[in-house]
Amino acid sequence: METILGVKGADFVLLASDTMKAKSVMWLDDEKTKTHRITDYCMMSTIGDGGDCLQFSDFILRNMDLYKVTNGYDLTVRGAVHFIRSNLSAYLRCNMKYQVALLVGGFDSTTGPELHYIDQFGNSVPIRYGGHGAGINFCTPIFEEFYTSHMDSQAAYDVIKKCVIELYKRFVINLRNFDLFLISKEGITKMTPINQESLRADILAGPKRRLLNTK
Repeated sequence: METILGVKGADFVLLASDTMKAKSVMWLDDEKTKTHRITDYCMMSTIGDGGDCLQFSDFILRNMDLYKVTNGYDLTVRGAVHFIRSNLSAYLRCNMKYQVALLVGGFDSTTGPELHYIDQFGNSVPIRYGGHGAGINFCTPIFEEFYTSHMDSQAAYDVIKKCVIELYKRFVINLRNFDLFLISKEGITKMTPINQESLRADILAGPKRRLLNTK
């Protein structure tokens, strides 16, 4: 019942995730953060079993902090992806299998923006756009139609907004709010969340968007 989305642009990566926390058919909370900061230039979005997401995310974040303390610098985006997928696949061979799927996005000074898709079996592949969850079935056709490799952050924001609007119209589950994070050479920026209030404000205010800096 959850959805996480990602788009890679010319010099940035945009990650979006709904904030709903649910158990079976019951809605529990609407302020559940599913996107986590790995480094100053890398974030991951998680989806899956609530307890598994919490424990696995905490394990990854603590090890990323330990790596920086030990070595004096952060792990690269590809290094973080390799560490995540290696541990996720290793748990398949023991009694601590995690039901977690991820999107990892970041900006590297050498390779530029990177977006990686990781499934619950530890398989990983770099992508231009994509996501996990039930909502991706409605969003993939929108990505295929409107995505361009040279789009700017505003165009990517608008594509994500089209996806959220489609979910509002088609999806049986009401995903009330989506958090969006922009990762570029300037670092991590939290963009205006997409929800019913922001969509109404867009209609009244026009095409301009406000960016909220979280650094």
